[in-house]
Order: sequence, then structure tokens, then C-alpha cells
Amino acid sequence: MSTTSTDPIADMLSRIRNAIAVRKNEISLPHSSIKEAVARMLKENNFIDTVTISDATVGKKMTLQLFPEDSNARISEIVRLSKPGRRHYVNAQGIPVVMRGRGLVIVSTSKGLMTGSDAKKQHIGGELICKVY
Repeated sequence: MSTTSTDPIADMLSRIRNAIAVRKNEISLPHSSIKEAVARMLKENNFIDTVTISDATVGKKMTLQLFPEDSNARISEIVRLSKPGRRHYVNAQGIPVVMRGRGLVIVSTSKGLMTGSDAKKQHIGGELICKVY
């Protein structure tokens, strides 16, 4: 089975969703810089615990620890907003607020990936990647 996907970010989010559904606290997936940036942003905002990058025999491998062994997941829902067939671009005023500020929107801007609140503060729009809460 091939590990490549037409939408690697959606694949990563589906793996996270499926792991949480079966109460699995750790997942591993193929590495890419965009997936690493999304994972690090989730870690910075306290949605996942650790992000580990390791060299495999072919390519790099990324391992995410979603939550500690004896606790519950901190992610209730994680949704891909922009898809390869239907991109979703917004200006700074159009960036949505998730769950009255308790959630997170990840936006791909001209200055790199950032949270929706950071993009609003800098008055930068971009492509909506995903929302998490």
C-alpha cells in the first residue's frame, strides 16, 4: 500500500480523528514540512502533547503523541476547511472564530502558517487549512 495521498493534510487530520475515536494516544505518519508545521501549531496551542521527527529507511517519519496515557484527548473535532478541489481563501476580516475563541483556525498566509487570531492581528488573509476544538 502506498503512503502517498492527494491531500496529505487531510490524511493527517483523518489519522488524528481515527486515533482519538479508538482512544489511541500515539500515531505515526510520513513526514512533510507542512504537516510538521500544522502539528507544531497544534502542540503550541496545547491540543497535542509531542511531535517527534525520526529518520526511517525511506524518508522521514513523524510521530505525534495526542494525549497522555491516562487522560482524555483535548481535541473534540478537527476538520479540513480548504480542499484541493475547492480552496477556501479569506481576507483578515473573514477569518472565522471557532467556539467563541476556545478553538483554533490554522491559516496559510504569505508569511507562513499561523493561527487565525495571529493573522487577524497582522491584518493578513490567506487559505484556511483546518479548524480544531
